[in-house]
Amino acid sequence: MKEKRDDFLYEKESYDIIEACREVWQEFGGSFKEAIVDKALEITLRGRDYKVESQKRIDIYFRGEKLGTYIPDKIVNGIILIAIKCKPFIASTMLDISGVPPVITKEDERQFWHYLKASPYKLGFLINFSPQKLEFKRRIYDKARKNQPA
Repeated sequence: MKEKRDDFLYEKESYDIIEACREVWQEFGGSFKEAIVDKALEITLRGRDYKVESQKRIDIYFRGEKLGTYIPDKIVNGIILIAIKCKPFIASTMLDISGVPPVITKEDERQFWHYLKASPYKLGFLINFSPQKLEFKRRIYDKARKNQPA
């Protein structure tokens, strides 16, 4: 049995999101386009009594001035940002524990990290539903949100 950690940010929600992603991936096998997977994940999370907002606009600020807008795939319970990818298998020499190369690239991770930093959310998931495997990155950005307007 897993030992409960007091410092695990949004622990229940995190496990539920990962399990919901696994359910969607097991049913579809990563063979559908992002729009289909996105909707299936929304249905699965709502079935677990989560509030899910899709394509919610988030304004990006720099020194108090609005620069633009970021539109994440999902916001769960108003606290967790989710970015969904459906990238196919890409040949690579770098293997993970499953023996399958990772599909989420460093560039995907960098872009996601910048979006999370520019948002008001502390926790985000970057999730890829590839045909070979489900891949996810859980990231926390817990610094003061100085770039957000008061």
